[in-house]
Amino acid sequence: MSQHQIQLFWQRNTSDFEYKTYTRNHTWKFKNGVTIQASAAPGFRGDANAIDPEEAYVASLSSCHMLTFLAICAKEKIIVNSYEDEAVGYLERNESKKYVITKVILKPKVIFDEGMNVSQEKLEELHHISHQECFIANSVKTKIETIID
Repeated sequence: MSQHQIQLFWQRNTSDFEYKTYTRNHTWKFKNGVTIQASAAPGFRGDANAIDPEEAYVASLSSCHMLTFLAICAKEKIIVNSYEDEAVGYLERNESKKYVITKVILKPKVIFDEGMNVSQEKLEELHHISHQECFIANSVKTKIETIID
């Protein structure tokens, strides 16, 4: 149906190539020319000023959920004025002692247009359907929870 490509650039910047000294910094370049400075997470000798793959993973899940939610609302003529999320991913060891993102918790806050009376039950249904239809959520094993205040 579609392809999604990025370019990744990394280059050694030290005379040696040892685990403790090689740079984790690299660049992601997208088809529209946008570049993002990336690195490993700081706990894995990465640059705290760059985006790490785990953050990008959590961001992609949050973003996909939101985009699916907005599409569903638009189709149902439910007008959304704003959407915010404070998503959190948990990197832990699994039963095989491998590091994995075991869980991502989404905490969306949605403001609907004046006159849109969306019940708590309807809001939960919209988020449930969004999770079921999210391309990224359907592509991963990570447990994804949505907490609605």
